[in-house]
Amino acid sequence: MAKIYSIFIATFLVFTFFGCTPKRQVQRISTEQTTDLSGRWNDSDSRMVAEEMINQLLHDQWIDFYQTKNPNKRPILIVGLIRNKSHEHIDANTFIKDIERAIIQDASARLVQAGDKRDALRQERMDQQNFASSETTKNWGLELGADYMLQGTITSIVDTYKKEKIVYYQINLELSHLETNEIVWIGEKKIKKYIKN
Repeated sequence: MAKIYSIFIATFLVFTFFGCTPKRQVQRISTEQTTDLSGRWNDSDSRMVAEEMINQLLHDQWIDFYQTKNPNKRPILIVGLIRNKSHEHIDANTFIKDIERAIIQDASARLVQAGDKRDALRQERMDQQNFASSETTKNWGLELGADYMLQGTITSIVDTYKKEKIVYYQINLELSHLETNEIVWIGEKKIKKYIKN
């Protein structure tokens, strides 16, 4: 009898435990849909800021000056460091990719690889010198030199009181001429989020 009673209690506890836990629901949503669950920087912020700032960048007067001096040419850009100086972890690489995609989609400028990816391309060219056929080997010294470098920062300020919080992000980008170090464009985007718990 005690054994049956123990089995009954164990079964009851298992059903109670698993029956009372909330059911997780997952549904697919559009990657273009703006979602904000936590109030922190997210994919929507990254995409919207990149598209808006690159639209500003590529339709500003510096590009008109460039095209006046270089008719029928598009400026060549390289995206450098975007530093995260905010209060939270933000993957700057995701933001950089959003910026690079926006530059390519706009087609007003050309884009070249930076950093590790550029080094990987050079390593592949070096390997081709030894291992590829002479007809398909890519030559040295034909890379596009960038005219301008885009760099920037992401900063934030947090203001809290009791169950309310304001999170303010400021994204600054600067475009510099690589030969002269002249800053030819500065862009700024601000995001302010009100969060109430």
